[in-house]
Amino acid sequence: MSPNPKPFLDHLREFGYHPRSDRHSNALAEQIALDLVRYCPRIGQKAATGELVYDLNFTVLAGTADWNVDLVLGAPALGERVDPSPDAIRRGAPSSVEVAVEIKSVMTEHRKAVKNRKRDLEAHHEHIHNYSKQAIAGGVLVVNGSEVFRSPLRLENTLHRDPARLVEHCINELRSVATRGGRTGYGLEARCAIIVDMDNLNLPKTAYMVDSPAPRVGDQLHYDGFIQAICRHYAERF
Repeated sequence: MSPNPKPFLDHLREFGYHPRSDRHSNALAEQIALDLVRYCPRIGQKAATGELVYDLNFTVLAGTADWNVDLVLGAPALGERVDPSPDAIRRGAPSSVEVAVEIKSVMTEHRKAVKNRKRDLEAHHEHIHNYSKQAIAGGVLVVNGSEVFRSPLRLENTLHRDPARLVEHCINELRSVATRGGRTGYGLEARCAIIVDMDNLNLPKTAYMVDSPAPRVGDQLHYDGFIQAICRHYAERF
């Protein structure tokens, strides 16, 4: 299985992070889609035969409520299947959503921001399961563990006191997001915490944090476990 996705790290090193842009979440969503094709036999098979497409920033309508989701995978519209394409998945608007992944970030003001991100993830899985009880709801939280962060919206750098404790707090908040135990009810089927060391000043030095308190391989919050969880649920349901 894959480690933390290198293309996402490459994106941060090249373009940095801006809180009002979706470029970083789009870059991560693209890589998640590719990893699901690469490591999930059922998803890879359906993508190769044109029975599965993905899209970014897709609006999912459940009743009269809509929710913009960072990444969705689902069946294409009738008549839009494409020729087989190994290790790839075509981008297109799905006619039905089977996997929905919300990507959130906490780069600074951790304790305040993570409350809002947790609320977003709870609303995300509730909306997706109102849309379809079979749909798989995933949530990703990118957390910054740097001691310093330069926001393009502020004149001065922000100093983070005890960043390890701030990261641990955010991870614990993600662990407390509801988890779905079966095919009924609400909760995330897959969760992931990706920890970066990023000051947004010296971009080439941006790196993943892999030591504690970052999730290790074997932890359900590790990227590895996140991909595996989606694979397992997808094979069972679709």
